Amino acid sequence: MKLNIKSILGEFKAYVVITIGLLCYVLGWDIFLLPNSMVGGGVTGIAAVLLYAFGIPVSYSFFVINLILLLIALKVLGKGFGIKTVYAIIVTSVFFDVVPNYLPEAFIQEIAVSNGKLLCAIFGGVISGLGIGICFSNGGSTGGTDIIALMITKYKNVSAGRIILIIDIFIIASSFLLPAKEILDSAGNVIGVESIGMRFATVLYGYILIMACSFTIDLFVSGTKQSLQVFIFSRKYGEIADSIISDIGRGVTLIDAQGWYTKSESKIVMVVVRKTDINMIYKIVKAVDKDAFMSVGSVTGVYGKGFDEIKK
Repeated sequence: MKLNIKSILGEFKAYVVITIGLLCYVLGWDIFLLPNSMVGGGVTGIAAVLLYAFGIPVSYSFFVINLILLLIALKVLGKGFGIKTVYAIIVTSVFFDVVPNYLPEAFIQEIAVSNGKLLCAIFGGVISGLGIGICFSNGGSTGGTDIIALMITKYKNVSAGRIILIIDIFIIASSFLLPAKEILDSAGNVIGVESIGMRFATVLYGYILIMACSFTIDLFVSGTKQSLQVFIFSRKYGEIADSIISDIGRGVTLIDAQGWYTKSESKIVMVVVRKTDINMIYKIVKAVDKDAFMSVGSVTGVYGKGFDEIKK
C-alpha cells in the first residue's frame, strides 16, 4: 500500500509539473509570438501559419494535428507516454483557447509588441523552450515535433533539441509562402502591403526563435541529467564507500594507489553521480574525514544501470 501511495503521489507530481510546463509554453506563444505574427516551429508553428492564412484558431488545429501524430507514435513510445501526451495535448489546446482571455492587450503591448520582434523572438523562444524542457524531464511532451524527437531519441543518442531544430527550419521557411499582409496605420487604414524584405525578416525572426527554444531545451534537459565523476583520496576510504552506498545508493569503485610522497599504499574511492547528488557526497566526506582530498569533474555521458540507457 505504501508503494502504491508513493507511486500515485509521484505521478500526481509529474502531472502538476507538466501542467506548469505547458502553461509556460502557451504563455511564450500568446504573449510574445502570436501578437507579433511570428511563425515558430512544431505543430504550433503550423497552427500559427493556418491562423494567419485562414483564420483557424490555434487551439483547434493544434489539437487535430497532434491527435494524428499521437496515434502514429503511441505504439513506439508506449501507453504510459501516450497518456501523458494526450493529457498535454488536451491541456495545451485548452490553454491556447482560454489563456488569451486573461491577458490584457495593454499588457501584451507593453511587455512584448512595443519592445520589437527581435526581443520577442528571444523571450518567446526561451519561455516556450523552458516549457518543453519541463515536460520532457517528467516524461511528457507538448506534442507535435516533440513526439517525433522523442521517438528518435528512444533509439539514437541524438539531442532532442537538435531534431526539433531541423524539423522547425522547414516549417518556418514555409511561412514565406503566406500571402503578403496589409499594413495598417494607427487609425486602421490600409497604407500598403508587406514587402518581400519584411516577409524574409519574419522568417529570420522565426529562426532566432527556434534557436533560443532549442538551446533552452538542451540546457534544461541536459542540466537535470548532468553527471560528475568523483575521486576521493582518504585513509578512511572504507567508511566513505559504505556511506555513499547506503545513503545515496550509488555504486563505488576502489582503486589501488600509492602516495609517492609518503610511499604508503592506499585506495582511491571513485564514484559517478548525478549533479544533484554531489552535495550529499560533500556532506559524507566531510563527516567521515574532513582532511580528505577530492577531485570532481564533469563527464559528457554515463550509460548503464542507474543512468542513461545505451542506444544504437
